[in-house]
Amino acid sequence: MDESYRISVDDSYEFQLNANDLEQIDQTELSGQKVHLLHNNKSFAIELLKSDFVNRKYRIKVNGNAYELTIATPLDQLIKEMGLSLGNDSFEDEIHAPMPGIILEVNVSEGDEVKQGAFLCVLEAMKMENTLTAPRDGVVKSVTIAKGETVDKGKLLIELEKND
Repeated sequence: MDESYRISVDDSYEFQLNANDLEQIDQTELSGQKVHLLHNNKSFAIELLKSDFVNRKYRIKVNGNAYELTIATPLDQLIKEMGLSLGNDSFEDEIHAPMPGIILEVNVSEGDEVKQGAFLCVLEAMKMENTLTAPRDGVVKSVTIAKGETVDKGKLLIELEKND
């Protein structure tokens, strides 16, 4: 698997960064949310404005101009290449394992109310952690997994039902 990150800027420009590229970045942290970066003898003042770590979406300001970034990890790219999906619209009530792996965490129990995007469980696949989230608001109908359990691709993990 290629260890590169695909970065989309404003859904109109994409580029890839690999580990070597990341090591060569000349940056100085100015504060928790601001960095100064030098690239090809050009100076860039970068500020993190908004962060959605789970969905890997960020809003940054570079030299006064705001941009929306989406970062795809190597696992995200592999899932897309394999034609798999973490959120399958046709089965909004069911969360299935997108690939074989080990359940590291189960964050919900039967009867829990969840909001769209809530962390349901963490699946380790190919030595990478993958947080599975609720595709919509609802109530947990059933949890068919336990921490430490090995699961196959497609196994039903968690079932949701609509709020009453």
